[in-house]
Amino acid sequence: MKFFDEARIEVLAGDGGNGCASFRREKYIPLGGPDGGDGGKGASIWAIADRNLNTLIDFRYTRVFRSQKGEHGRGSDCYGKGGEDMELHMPVGTVITDIDSGEVIADLDKDGKRVLIAKGGNGGLGNIHFKSSTNRAPRQSTPGTPGEQRNLQLELKVLADVGLLGLPNAGKSTFIRAVSAAKPKVADYPFTTLYPNLGVVRVGDNRSFVIADIPGLIEGAAEGAGLGHRFLKHLQRTGLLLHLVDISPFDPEADPAKDAKAILKELRKYDDALYRKPRWLLINKIDLVPEDECDARIAALVKSYKPKKHFVISAISGEGCREVTYAVMDHLEQLRKHEKADR
Repeated sequence: MKFFDEARIEVLAGDGGNGCASFRREKYIPLGGPDGGDGGKGASIWAIADRNLNTLIDFRYTRVFRSQKGEHGRGSDCYGKGGEDMELHMPVGTVITDIDSGEVIADLDKDGKRVLIAKGGNGGLGNIHFKSSTNRAPRQSTPGTPGEQRNLQLELKVLADVGLLGLPNAGKSTFIRAVSAAKPKVADYPFTTLYPNLGVVRVGDNRSFVIADIPGLIEGAAEGAGLGHRFLKHLQRTGLLLHLVDISPFDPEADPAKDAKAILKELRKYDDALYRKPRWLLINKIDLVPEDECDARIAALVKSYKPKKHFVISAISGEGCREVTYAVMDHLEQLRKHEKADR
């Protein structure tokens, strides 16, 4: 299935039914009095977070959602039937924004979360409500109120604990295959990854985390170059970024440190908060570097990049990957402890 992470929809909640102005008319009861019932309530529209969905594709083909109107009130004290609420199931991680006001209506960050996105109108009052000692034959009733209408932007931000950064062909897809059960496409041409891949990394009993691989970034990504800029938002929820750098180029003019810094520059342009997230350096493809050059290349890259923490790995052989996953798990557990303590 193709990955869709954005959609625009229109939601129209049901109008409330009108109240009825009616009088009881039966044989031998000449002064029966008012008996007009109320109108029914219009149906509301709710958004439901559903962990079984992973794309917004359904909302790319159906863009208008209209819920039921409430029935009008009738005579003989008959109230109109209310409309049945509509539920729209969306992937966990969907952010719903009102396009006209810019207000964020909902962040569906937990499975089963239920949020009202368009409220149905109230039913009007029948004339039975207007009877009094001075007004025994009221002829007034009130109309139902209209339901809310909204133009909404849906934006899916995948829920991952760890995000992978890097140029195309840095080895991100190979790394996620090495540490999880995910099987993203791997090939020797740029932009093999066309949409985010998620993998669950298990390091022990009840110890696991979710890792996200997005399309590779290139210089100018913040302005729309390449593919990765469209998916940077999927890294905004992560607690840690792993920046993979290919240290293997044999081109004497190649400069892995310069390329790595170019990616960080794009990250900062896109979102300073994303740039300031904890970030570790993964020096990849050491299996392709001559032994007599390996230490010097690693030292030069670390000196220029100045990471808080770095690891030397070969994603294709798995060398060093296990150490990375255990360190990541320890880091995330510390983050979770701090979050609980702050609550």
